[in-house]
Order: sequence, then C-alpha cells, then structure tokens
Amino acid sequence: MLNALKAIQSYKSGHLPEGEQPLWLQLLAAAEQPNINLERIHSIAELEGTNPVLDYVERTLLVLERLQVSFWMREILEDVLVWSETAKAGSPKQRRKWQKQGVNLFVHNVGSAQLYDMYGSVGNLHGKQGHREEEHSSRSESSRDLSNDDPSGNTQIAQTAYGSPTPRHEIIRTLIATHGLIGQYIRGEIPFAENAPLHSFITQGWLTADELQAILIALNECIIAGVDPALWNQVQAEVQRIVGWIITKPDHTDWNVKERLSRLRSTSIRQGEAMDEAYAKLQAQLEIEKLLAPLAHRTLWYVESAMHDFSLQEMVKIFLLTLHSEGMLSVDDLTMNSTGIGRVTEEEGVGLNSTSQEQQGDMVRHISFEPLMNTMYYDYKGVKKLNVYKKRMIEKYLEQYSWEQIEAGETITYPHLTHRIERHPELRDTVFVTFEFSPAAEKLIAFCIEAEKSPLYEKAVLLLFDLFGLRRDAYDRFHNEETYLADMNSSGDYKKVLLDYMVGKRVLDIGPGGGILLDLIEQERPEMEPIGIDISANVIEALERKKQREAHRWQVLKGDALQLDQYVQPGTVDTVIFSSILHELYSYIERDGRRFNRDTVVAALRSSFNVLSPGGRILIRDGIMTEPEGQKRRIRFLEPDGMRWLERYTQDFQGRSIEFERISEDEALLDINDAMEFLYTYTWGEEAYVHEIQEQFGIFTPSAYEQSIREALGEQAEIITLRHFLQEGYTEALGERIIFMDEQGQPAPLPDSTCLIVIEKKKGMADR
Repeated sequence: MLNALKAIQSYKSGHLPEGEQPLWLQLLAAAEQPNINLERIHSIAELEGTNPVLDYVERTLLVLERLQVSFWMREILEDVLVWSETAKAGSPKQRRKWQKQGVNLFVHNVGSAQLYDMYGSVGNLHGKQGHREEEHSSRSESSRDLSNDDPSGNTQIAQTAYGSPTPRHEIIRTLIATHGLIGQYIRGEIPFAENAPLHSFITQGWLTADELQAILIALNECIIAGVDPALWNQVQAEVQRIVGWIITKPDHTDWNVKERLSRLRSTSIRQGEAMDEAYAKLQAQLEIEKLLAPLAHRTLWYVESAMHDFSLQEMVKIFLLTLHSEGMLSVDDLTMNSTGIGRVTEEEGVGLNSTSQEQQGDMVRHISFEPLMNTMYYDYKGVKKLNVYKKRMIEKYLEQYSWEQIEAGETITYPHLTHRIERHPELRDTVFVTFEFSPAAEKLIAFCIEAEKSPLYEKAVLLLFDLFGLRRDAYDRFHNEETYLADMNSSGDYKKVLLDYMVGKRVLDIGPGGGILLDLIEQERPEMEPIGIDISANVIEALERKKQREAHRWQVLKGDALQLDQYVQPGTVDTVIFSSILHELYSYIERDGRRFNRDTVVAALRSSFNVLSPGGRILIRDGIMTEPEGQKRRIRFLEPDGMRWLERYTQDFQGRSIEFERISEDEALLDINDAMEFLYTYTWGEEAYVHEIQEQFGIFTPSAYEQSIREALGEQAEIITLRHFLQEGYTEALGERIIFMDEQGQPAPLPDSTCLIVIEKKKGMADR
C-alpha cells in the first residue's frame, strides 16, 4: 500500500499520533473549513464535521494504487497528490500567515506549489517526515532534507548541489502548480499556455517525451477519477490529445471565444441551453470576440459553479463588468486583436514563485468567482439549493446595464446591490468577483429563506420585490419551483380532455407550468403550433432548457396574460388555453390595489379574446364553486391535527373570510364552498401549504362564470360548453382523512371541483 494511504488510514482510525503525521497530512487534517468547489456537492449541510479535501486526496491515492506505473513515477505522483490540495487546508492561523507571506490560497494549484516549495522537503513521503511547520522556517533548511537520489536510477532526477533544489523537487513542484490544469483547459477555464512549464521537463532533459506522457496521463486519471470515475471515462480521450499537444505543440492555439464560452457553459448546455442561438444573439449586439479578448490570457476559477444558472448574456455582462473594473485592463489588453487569442510565455510560467509575480507587477493573471459561488447557494432540507432570491436580484441589476455603459466603465447606482471586484494587497495578480447586497437586503433574503414554510413567505417575497423594484405580479414560487413543475407535469392525463376542443393552427397556453400540455399538443396535434406564455422567469428558463434537451418545436414567451397583444398580434391566435391558471391570476395579481379581484379574470378574458381569430376558442379548465351557495356541510376529521389545520387555515387564508362552527372536538360545520376551499389546501398537505394558502381555487359558480363571460366579451362570444365535475382523486385522497356530511350529519358526496368552459369567437362580426 502507498505510504500516504497508510498514513491517512492510520490517522482516520486514530492510530497515528500528531507527532508522527507527515506535514502534508497535518495541514489537510487541520482544515476546519476547507475551500471546495460546490459544483458537485449535493448538500452543504453534509460538509459539517467532514473533511472533503482529505477524503478527495485519499480517493486520488486509491486510483494511483491500482495504476500500472513504474516505481519512481509512483513516488513522484504520490508526492504530487498529497501536496496538491494543501492550499485548501491548514488551520485558520496558518492560512492567515500564508496569506501575509503572499501564498495564493485562492488559486489552489499555485498556492499548493508555493507551500510545497516552503515545506515539501520536510513532509516528503520519501525523505524525512514528521517535522512540524514551525521547526522549518527557511527554504535553505527545507531543501537540505530533500537529499535523496531517485530509486529508479534516473540520474537526471537527483539533487544537483547541496542546499539547492533538485530536478525531482522542481518536477514535483511544477506538477503541483499545473495540477488539474488539463481538466480546467477542457472546461475552458484556462489558456493552453498555463501548461507550458510541463514541456520544460523535456527541454531540460529531465524526462523523455514518453515518460512525461505516462506521468501526465496517470496524474490526470487520479485527479479526475478521484472526482468521478465516469467523468474520467468521458474525458480520457481528450486528456490524451491535450497531453500530446503539451509534448509536441507547446504553442498550441487556444480555443476561440465561442468555444471557450461553450466549455464554460457545458452544464447549462446539458440542461438545455441553446448555445448557438444565444451566441448569435450576442454577436448581433456587440463585438463579443474583441470585447472578451482580454480573457484569453487569464485563468478563470469557479465560473461554471458560480454562473451556470445565469444566461449566457448575463455571464458575458459579468465578465465585461469585471474586465472594465478599475485597473483590470492593461495597455496590452486594449490593443489585443479581436481573435481572442492570447499567450503566456513559457518564461512567465504559472506564477510559481515570488520572482515571477514581481515581474508581472500588477498584471491580473487570475479571476476568481469563488465569492460569487459561495453566495449563490444555501442548504434546503439537506439539499444544496440555488439562492434564487439573489439570482433574481442580480438578473435585475444586470438588466439595467447596456453594453455601451459597461464598455465605458460607467457605474449604475442600484439600491441595495452592486458588483464588487476585489484585489488583495498580497495577491496583486488575482481578482475576486461577487455581488454585494446591502445589510437590509441580506437580512430580507435570509428572512425569505426562513419563512419558506410559513404563511409569512409570500409577504416576505413581496417585500423583496418592492425593495428591488420588481413587479409584484411576477410571482415566483422560488424555493420549490422544481416540485411545482413536476406536479404540473403529473397532471397530464387531466389536461388531455382539452385536446378535443382545440381549433385552428396557433395555440396559446397561458401559464404552461412544466410544459406537459405543450408536449401533448405537439404529440397529439402535430398540425398545430403550440406557444406557452408565462410571467415567471423560473418557468420560462426551465421550459427553454427542456425544449433544447428534448428537441421540441413549441415556443415559449415571457409575458403578461393581461396584455397578450404585446406579444402576439391581435386576431392571429386560434385557441387560447387557461388550464388551472385563471385562479392564480385572480389570487396573485393586484388590480385596483387588491388581490382576489374578479376584474382580473375579466381582464384576462378580454386580453385573450382580443388576440383570438374569428372562429377561435378560449378553453378554461379551473376551479368551480357550487350552487346554491347557501348550503352547509360538516367535516369530521379522522386525523388528530385536522381541527388545528382548519383553525390555522381560517386565520391564514387571504381570499375571503371563512368561518366555521365547531360542533365537537373533531367536527365542524361550514358553508359548502368554504368547506371545499379548505379541503383543496388540506389535500395538498403541509409541504404545499405556504403556497396553497395564498390561492383561491374556486372563483365563480357556474352561473356567475357565465354572467362574467357575457359581461366581459359581449355578444361576439358564444359559450359552447360549460360543464363541471369532481376532479378524479379528491375522494380517494380525503377518504381516510375526513368524513364529509350534509347539515344533518348524513354522508354526502364531495361537490364538483372543476369546470370546463369553451368560448368561441363568432365569425362574421367586427372585432371588439
């Protein structure tokens, strides 16, 4: 077994005293809050009490253990792997000390190489071990401890002089400094020239081309398979190709701007982003290759982790805001050609030591989005969740900037939010990018997160909307949007009935949710052109990506159901569908200063009728109230907390005042429509309560619906279908939870819950 694996396993079992631990292990074990990439982390909460950096190092060593490589290569790779993550470790005190010494702890490969330079010979696996950091304070002392000849007999890898670094030390240090860069090049995060120092192994005569190839392939298998073996299988061929370039074409041409952006957005593309289309739109607006050319010679850290949930346009704006911040663009940047090709010479290296950094002066080599990544996620029920509150506010902020304003370096004053580009005095070659919220905004966002299971949630979200000037009717479900969309897709069978009533070619689905109805129209009515329209940015983003992933032909638009003529030309739509959406418009949109306003439904009907072609139809599938309205019903709860639910509901429901008479400990008497409105929420359960309490499902009785339609649309509208029914599933879902009875206490069926209404625009009459 590898010495390093033995040391880690002994440490984890508690059988390796601190005084016997190699220095690299002491550093990794001391990591209280290790810096990690959140991209592949499922739960942030799971990180507490764990050491993911040490665990990762152990996994890389396990990969090395099974590889067929020569003895001397194995020893070199073992040293490289145990030191390559040290910049992510160390105690807080150690890290503060290193930062003052100029160790770049944020560009981890560079920082780890610097730490190896300082202490590597002390904690070398195959030299002296167990020395403490404070016992070795100078480079000269450290270098003396490296005086061991290579066991392979390769005389090139031997100490050149007493007290000076050996080729072996230089090889390990350089492999640490370029650790992971091939993978980062594949991801578009670095220019190819960052790997240039590796070619010097051949020019210096330290390694043959075959030896360098074997070391680099083995090292990258350890690095990548240590993350995910399947990932190594996926990229192995590309790694081999890039290693070939390092050996034979060290001046290989970099990815062009579009290719690099595509690689930086590989997750977004897998999730359905239409990259070609998005890039073409950007090209039509700005000289993107020229403007992003200054990125060509810079490394980018945590880009995908921080920004894959943002659009390509938003990512490019963030890049340009960074590049045009004070002091970022040098004369060379401004005169760089528009191809986006940049070079870092082999002599410049990768910032391995203080000399090269001094030569670079204030030149920015590295751009880190780690602070942005860290602010964009939080833990929700044990799962890492995107902080969509912050995302929406950042989107709004970026929307205020024109391309011209960014290029001119203008700063927009936006309440409670700004972008921040920071440089640390001791790390002049690195900038850190994030967005900074005001203390008030941070507290309100934190309140929204805390209120996610409370009726206060909707009020908190609206406060947040007001704070950032967002439309109050642009209501997002935020933290459980994925669950909501999945629920909507599960209702596909209920929506199929609408297919029988559609006419014409162009169909507009208002509030398409997860896109299930759009899919049904596409599959069952191929002659039709389905279009979805929704006010929710979450819904539109999810549908755009679903469309790209699954190659759908339907379209989606972000728009307002009350002003459809702003998005489609009047008279050009043949069918407009409101499937379980009118009650949401009624419940969430303020009209004349109040929600739950029937005028909102009237406005939606008029808006849709306006874009309808003669002979076209409006289809409504939604909640219905029972008539006569004066009937009473009893509910007997079979669950011990049922009465508590009812009491809570009557206090929290916003749609109208609901009262009940408590007949016994577990039985209540209510108006029939109040009873059903409560049961709709009760059926969905605790998880959905915070949202269902905000909605009134039954808006009109059948006769009230008919009256409202005639008043809103006049004689040109003909109601050709108006029927209502009890939606399948309610009886079964409530059967073991309640007994539903009439006023005398006799069992009674649940009344109808859902209506289907078809309105046709008469032909041969002038449009309204």
